[in-house]
Amino acid sequence: MTGRTPPRRRDEIVQRRAVTAVLAAAALLLTAGCSSDDGGPPGGDGGASPTGTAGTSSSSPEGAAEEAPPAKGSVKVVRTVTTGLSSPWGLAPLADGDLLVSSRDEATITRVDGRTGEKTELGEVPGVSPSGEGGLLGIALSPEYAADRMVYAYFTSASDNRIVRMIYDEKKPAGEQLGAPDTVFRGIPKGEIHNGGRIAFGPDRMLYAGTGESGDTGLSQDKESLGGKILRLTPEGEPAPGNPFPGSAVYSYGHRNVQGLAWDGKQRLFAAEFGQNTWDELNAIKPGDNYGWPEAEGESDDGGFHDPIDQWSTDEASPSGIAHAEGSVWMAGLRGQRLWRIPLKGTEASADPQAFLEGEYGRLRTVAAAGGNKLWLVTSNTDGRGSPKESDDRILELEVG
Repeated sequence: MTGRTPPRRRDEIVQRRAVTAVLAAAALLLTAGCSSDDGGPPGGDGGASPTGTAGTSSSSPEGAAEEAPPAKGSVKVVRTVTTGLSSPWGLAPLADGDLLVSSRDEATITRVDGRTGEKTELGEVPGVSPSGEGGLLGIALSPEYAADRMVYAYFTSASDNRIVRMIYDEKKPAGEQLGAPDTVFRGIPKGEIHNGGRIAFGPDRMLYAGTGESGDTGLSQDKESLGGKILRLTPEGEPAPGNPFPGSAVYSYGHRNVQGLAWDGKQRLFAAEFGQNTWDELNAIKPGDNYGWPEAEGESDDGGFHDPIDQWSTDEASPSGIAHAEGSVWMAGLRGQRLWRIPLKGTEASADPQAFLEGEYGRLRTVAAAGGNKLWLVTSNTDGRGSPKESDDRILELEVG
């Protein structure tokens, strides 16, 4: 990104958090022993949250009874799983420990052997039109993958961003293992920038997609538009039951460019979002809430907008993928070239964010849970903005705490 302005000083944020903590403690003393409704900032739609789908707001009392992880964490690079990837973007772990990875610019999906790092190309996804930040982006496995062998993909076509699903047949020759794509959802605005692209199935077995406003900032506040949103769909591509706006796939709005989605152990949804000049964000997602863009970037004095859990200057983060493990959200930074750990208590940050791997592997695109205290991490140095290493891009296995 260009034209960034200097961020406000972080001590202002810390000061505001301290005041909030004091007020919250006072409120708890006054209301001890009383039950309360699920709290949230003004401006929410007031609809009921579908079971097991969303994060509560940062003012939720849930966090008060939860244990926070240690303030300081750790990251150990266990090994390099594979190298020589080209513009890797999405990652889908398989049950046997292998990994599927998408190439944004080549429009291919490749299987990586989780032990040896050997790569096998499944095939090219037809209809992808790579340009700028668009191309073959996020991938996800069907909730019924063991039975239906369906791989979902979000990609940029000649006319829009869309979501398709394809049967993966391992018995066919390499390069021919992907069936014809079945389009389940279309019409997401496309552009040279801000195409969103992350997809994931939630604990409710619904399909979530992070979209961007494609450079047209007005789309984010338009609830009739699919741009600058988090969408919630059935596996067949219909608006999911219980969505906050009847008949609409829109789950939350007022986003700029969402490329990170993850759930914690209590089925609360978190999302990472690119800012423009000042603040990148990590948000706890509440259905129907407005996250402020373009009227607000980062924290806002407007009570109608849902404030982020935390925020970073854009040169420290430019976040893409996120994962939840060991009580923290782990956030991959592109321009920031580092992995952020954000320890949580409920949907609040319980300590200051901590950066790891700063500058060691270049741009970081995707991070995914690998079970227990393990993560997969994908670099992004061949995306046209990085400086390719001699081995191009890679997948790393991490141990975190």
